[in-house]
Amino acid sequence: MEAPVNNSLQQFKNLVGTKFQLYNSLFTSLPFHRVEKTGIFLSLFLLHCEEGYAKGGSPQEIMDSFFEQYTTYKEEKQRTDLLFRFVQYAERQVVLFDALEDAAFRNVRDLQGAGTLRHLQSEVLQEQAQDKLKKKLEDFSVRLVLTAHPTQFYPGEVLGIINDLSKALIDDNTAQVNMYLQQLGKTPFFKKEKPTPYDEAISLVWFLENIFYQAAGRILSFIRAQFPEAISSDNSLIRMGFWPGGDRDGNPFVKEPTTLGVAAALRASVMKCYFREVRNLRRRLTFKGVENVVAALESKLSRNLFIPGHKADISRREILDTLSAIRKTIVEEHNSLFVHLVDNLASKVEIFGLFFASLDIRQDSSVHEAVLEEVAAKTNVLPKNYASLDDTAKIEALLRIDQAIDPLLLESTLHQDTLQTIAAIQQIQDANGEEGCNRYIISHSTSVLNVMEVYGMFLLSGWKKDTITVDIVPLFETIDDLRHAGQVMKLLYENADYREHLRRRQCKQTIMLGFSDGTKDGGYLMANWSIYKAKEELSTISQEYGISVVFFDGRGGPPARGGGKTHQFYASMGKNIANKEIQQTIQGQTISSNFGTVDAAQFNMEQLVHAGISNELFSSREVTLSKEEEGLLQSLADAGYMSYNKLKNHPYFLAYLDHASPLRYYAEANIGSRPSKRNASAKLNLNDLRAVPYVGAWSQLKQNVPGYYGVGSALQQLDQQGKWEEVQHLYKHSLFFRTLLDNCEMAMKKSYFPLTAYLAKHPQYGEVWQMIYDEFELTKKYLLLLNGESELMAGSPIDQLSIQMRERIVLPLLTTQQYALTRIRELDSHPDNGHGRETYEKLIMRCSFGIINAGRNSA
Repeated sequence: MEAPVNNSLQQFKNLVGTKFQLYNSLFTSLPFHRVEKTGIFLSLFLLHCEEGYAKGGSPQEIMDSFFEQYTTYKEEKQRTDLLFRFVQYAERQVVLFDALEDAAFRNVRDLQGAGTLRHLQSEVLQEQAQDKLKKKLEDFSVRLVLTAHPTQFYPGEVLGIINDLSKALIDDNTAQVNMYLQQLGKTPFFKKEKPTPYDEAISLVWFLENIFYQAAGRILSFIRAQFPEAISSDNSLIRMGFWPGGDRDGNPFVKEPTTLGVAAALRASVMKCYFREVRNLRRRLTFKGVENVVAALESKLSRNLFIPGHKADISRREILDTLSAIRKTIVEEHNSLFVHLVDNLASKVEIFGLFFASLDIRQDSSVHEAVLEEVAAKTNVLPKNYASLDDTAKIEALLRIDQAIDPLLLESTLHQDTLQTIAAIQQIQDANGEEGCNRYIISHSTSVLNVMEVYGMFLLSGWKKDTITVDIVPLFETIDDLRHAGQVMKLLYENADYREHLRRRQCKQTIMLGFSDGTKDGGYLMANWSIYKAKEELSTISQEYGISVVFFDGRGGPPARGGGKTHQFYASMGKNIANKEIQQTIQGQTISSNFGTVDAAQFNMEQLVHAGISNELFSSREVTLSKEEEGLLQSLADAGYMSYNKLKNHPYFLAYLDHASPLRYYAEANIGSRPSKRNASAKLNLNDLRAVPYVGAWSQLKQNVPGYYGVGSALQQLDQQGKWEEVQHLYKHSLFFRTLLDNCEMAMKKSYFPLTAYLAKHPQYGEVWQMIYDEFELTKKYLLLLNGESELMAGSPIDQLSIQMRERIVLPLLTTQQYALTRIRELDSHPDNGHGRETYEKLIMRCSFGIINAGRNSA
């Protein structure tokens, strides 16, 4: 939610736009090799690019004419050296812009406006809804799950500089800003080696310690202070989840020791936070009957943290009981002095326990199938003919398992690790508490068998049926899987053994609905609508069977991967969709953009909390779609699906993406530990291609196909059927539909077709380019017709201006990247003259970093 627009927009222009120009000029005085010349050349190059594209020039023509007009460089090495310096300079401009936006956050966003907790407070008091709030908070929570999906290119050192730089900018400390800019100039942005899964985990633990620990504590303390009776100690309003170290899907580098190591790191990290806070408490709580209790708690935390080999002998309950006793003494004997400090720490211990964030385990269903087939072949625990049995017979065999096996009996290290990891969950729960690791997520769930395979593997790993303290979570992603999800869950609920398992898990079933693969499979409209319909059906079926269903949304990054204004999606869910908890993944640049500072994290977490609570308490739930509106949305989704399929099934569709974008270089950029394809040996195909490189490649091409393609065709079809007034009514009255199209506008605002217009004349790929461009123009026409604006995102002027400024920063990088791709194609056409290819490949990858980092406001 933006603050009053005129005031906020002016603040943004002053605090971000003007200051960017001011501090950007400092770059030209940095004491680095030829940096002044680089800054001047880069400014000229930007203007030259804008003029060149306006005249219909190609990246190659623009680059050649720039070197001829503005430099004396004739040799290729001189030219590429300057381009590398452009990349280094632009990367640092992006960092400066990030830091300025972070510093301006409090002035630009209304921290007490709509969607915040203060707004919720006034709504509750006005409506006298205190009892309703208390009932809602008995079992409502928001769970944010941090993932290591590689859409963030900043190394940890650079993230630290952004953090420090934004603080110096808030204080207007020019001397410090200058120092940090110099540090930035000397700090490498390029990772020479891929991070390990453990490295990825540790880099995200930084956000837990420095951001979420503070922000979540503030939120809970605020609600507890305003509504002391509303918060239940049995239910944590905020929960954190964690995937690095537990997510194995397609990542062969995640092993059981990694999982155990990450769980230990999470425990040590949260204990360190408590230790620091208790040590600070000692400086304040110097009273009789309190000082010694605080000192004893500090000493015990210290022993558990710092003495090697010390057996863990502290629990979450013990810390909370100690704080409760301290509080009682302060209230009764010391006039409640500093009691708020004790309450703040207690709030954090309630949220984070000794686990900090729940470590989720995730693996693909195909791996589970292969594990069990090898178990059948190598042991007598399953029938020898297991692989040839039908699903029903396989499930019966899995339920008969009555003994554990030694994972080392299996030949495949992957299969060994799968069983070892399931056994390791018990170790993690013993050390970190049950919440430390209590969910197993199954990618590509298509059947009841997929879920029961995991249940069977728990039995194989030494767990007893009545002691499985883990939730099994199916993940439905493709359009087909989403359509069949209801039937799968119905059959699962009818399985007696699984129902008994659910009964022991408080009759609660978590279901994950993935967005990215849905967009890749069915396009923007169909992916969104399929998830909505799946939630609707799953809510009804679960209710029929007496099961409380919780939806875990795999969203994040740009709108094409389900990101954008996600809190509006939750606010727009109808009363026929379960709303007990809001759970979503936070991934890639979303972590640093939406949750990079304590203020931003608190604001965005409050928006989600508010969306879930207000939707139930204050909405008349008119947001529930009528049968006619659902029919209209289904027609739009079907038309969009047809349009997207026509593009997707074009014989040159993937070849075009591979030809025109840096898709093939994703695997070589050392930004994540996972391969860019699930099947490393297979040739490029859409099923194996991961959503991150797929969406990222379209983004760097500035065509953003997964974020809007098919929307224009769908709207046009209904217009031609005489249903335009119905569409307008839907847009005006449905927050769900409006949010869908708002996010679509964001994806389009970050598109720039002049960059690739030269491909329109390509003999092989020209048709694909033209199809995409025509759909973009058609979608733009209809969106502006619907919202009555003259340009995209006019209704969000601050975000619009931010995107415009960021896109200008990266235009030289986009041009350089396209130029380098063109040069490689030229070199490839003359196999005997491959000299220089490596330099251009490196240039392509280096450009990727700045381009994607600059897109953080797509989150």
